[in-house]
Amino acid sequence: MWHPFPGFTGAVTGPTILAIIWTARYFTKEFEVYDLDPKGTPGTFEPLLVKYIRAAEFVIGLATGSIILLVGSSALHAQGGRLPWFYASPLLLLGWSVIFGVAFVVWLIFSYEEYQHGNKHTKFVYSTSEALGFGSLGCFCLGYIVLIFMVTR
Repeated sequence: MWHPFPGFTGAVTGPTILAIIWTARYFTKEFEVYDLDPKGTPGTFEPLLVKYIRAAEFVIGLATGSIILLVGSSALHAQGGRLPWFYASPLLLLGWSVIFGVAFVVWLIFSYEEYQHGNKHTKFVYSTSEALGFGSLGCFCLGYIVLIFMVTR
C-alpha cells in the first residue's frame, strides 16, 4: 500500500485553504470593480495599507520564529538531530503561512500601485488579496493547532 510522504497533509492543506478562501471571496463579491480608496478620496488607502502590512509582518515573524525554534531545537534531541516525522505537516502549514504572508504584502503593494496608475481594482485582485491574507492567518492558526495536538498526544 502506498503511503504519502511525511508532511503530505500539510503540503496540500495550505494550497487548499488558499483555494477555498479565494473561491468563497470571489463568488460572493457583489461588484466587478472596487474603489480601493475609502469614499474615493485619493491616498486614503495608504494608512490601511500600513496596517495590513504590519499585521502580515507580525504573523510572518511568529511563524518563522516558530519554525526556527522547532527545527533548531531538534539538534538538541536524539534521532540524529531530526524531528519526528509527524512534525512535518504543522511545519509545512507554518511555512505556507510565511509564503502566503509574503505574497500578501507584495500583492497588496503591487495592486495598490496598479490602482494608483489607473488600473481597476477588480474582484479577482480583491479576492486574491483577501485569500493571501486570510490564507496566511488560517495556515498559521491551523499549524499551531495541529502542532499542539502532536506535541501533547
